[in-house]
Amino acid sequence: MFVTPAYAQAAGGGDPMSAFGQFVPLILIFVIFYFFLIRPQQKRAKEHKAMLEALRRGDEVVTQGGIMGKVTKVKDDDEVELQIAEGVKVRVVRSTIAAVVNKTEPADS
Repeated sequence: MFVTPAYAQAAGGGDPMSAFGQFVPLILIFVIFYFFLIRPQQKRAKEHKAMLEALRRGDEVVTQGGIMGKVTKVKDDDEVELQIAEGVKVRVVRSTIAAVVNKTEPADS
């Protein structure tokens, strides 16, 4: 039945370098994530956006659903008309185009 009160030990001097040293691994993880994940993803998104903006009539494309077709009309900023077979045309959202298979050359002016 002898209970002694517990006293907290006095904290050390509080070395500022030890506090910074605890954040170094966290900073390194963020830097690694930036260079290996975030930056390449931003680069791919930028390239995809440029590819979509450069679409024009006659380009052969593949949609994200796997449909291959030829661009017959660029309707507006977010819609494209594809010919997937003779006499069969579908309208697709521009952002669903995954890749351009064959690029047409611009007409000489």
